[in-house]
Amino acid sequence: MKRTVDVSFPVGPVHPCWKEPARVKCETRGEYVLRAEVELGYMKKGIERIMKGRPWQEVMFLAERVCGICSVVHNMVFIETMEKISGIAPAERAAYLRVVANELDRIQSHLLANFSYCYTIEHETLGMYLLDLREKVMDLLEKLTGARVNKAYMVPGGVRFDIGEETRHAILGSIPRIREETKRYRGMFSGGPMIGLRSKGVGILSREDAGRCHAVGPTARASGIAVDCRQRHPTYMKLGFSPVVRDEGDNFARVMVRFDEAIQSLSLVQQCLERLPEGPVLAGGICRAGETVHRGEAPRGELSYFVKTDEYGRIAEISIQTPSIMNIEAAAHYMMTGAVSLADVTSIFISADPCIACTER
Repeated sequence: MKRTVDVSFPVGPVHPCWKEPARVKCETRGEYVLRAEVELGYMKKGIERIMKGRPWQEVMFLAERVCGICSVVHNMVFIETMEKISGIAPAERAAYLRVVANELDRIQSHLLANFSYCYTIEHETLGMYLLDLREKVMDLLEKLTGARVNKAYMVPGGVRFDIGEETRHAILGSIPRIREETKRYRGMFSGGPMIGLRSKGVGILSREDAGRCHAVGPTARASGIAVDCRQRHPTYMKLGFSPVVRDEGDNFARVMVRFDEAIQSLSLVQQCLERLPEGPVLAGGICRAGETVHRGEAPRGELSYFVKTDEYGRIAEISIQTPSIMNIEAAAHYMMTGAVSLADVTSIFISADPCIACTER
């Protein structure tokens, strides 16, 4: 049966609030959003096809280029997949340094996501504060890995190079200031009356709907689903990790989960650097033929790699599942449906922190 709507309203693919191109097609009755669909396909890279037939030494660099915002976790999950295939155990000191790199990367990603949200609801002052704070975290990543975006820091058996005492003390010395600023901006967000009007009760994703659409990461945890791949990671288990969870399921909750996770990540970094064991940062080992699936927790949720290698260490098959596709589905089919105003469409979409580069790899 033909559906009758007042307006079919497209948002994007180029929009001031979007970090990357995507089109949200809304069907409305007045301002009320009846249904929404997200149209992708504006930046397909075909990176999995490029990876096939190449040695793992090249693919580890390509994996980082799936996404520039969360490049560390792509490096980490691919390398851990190769280690799983080959029976390689990373050096203990390197395992802690991997967590440091991964959590610093999570912090900068969450700060960028919350900047985007604040910018979308026109709280540009707080957005700029968050962007400035993110630069300080990026500086720490550069101190640790030597680069700001694509680091190639992790290799089978460990990390590429050790951390110096000067760098370790510099990062530890920066953590209290970054934590204080993060808490201050969290307070500004949680207590802002205009922010509350634009965020609380907007874009609600119930726990049941989050499970139905397989939402992951902060999007799921803001709806009461306490799932995080770090719970099963041996190094995180030593650090006593437990996921941050809220149950409101709205825009406000999703942003607050990212603030709280950023504060938690600072504590994890501090623990790792204070408890950093002595020893080498490279255990060695040879990448062998085999196949397996391995998962890790990206800033947006569960990231999985299926990798099959031949006897020469070349990638015969590879498939990457990134988290944003499920969260985009949640935003379009559950969070936007029933929105009382078209003005909320952009903020709902951004609250799910969609990464189009990962999705269209």
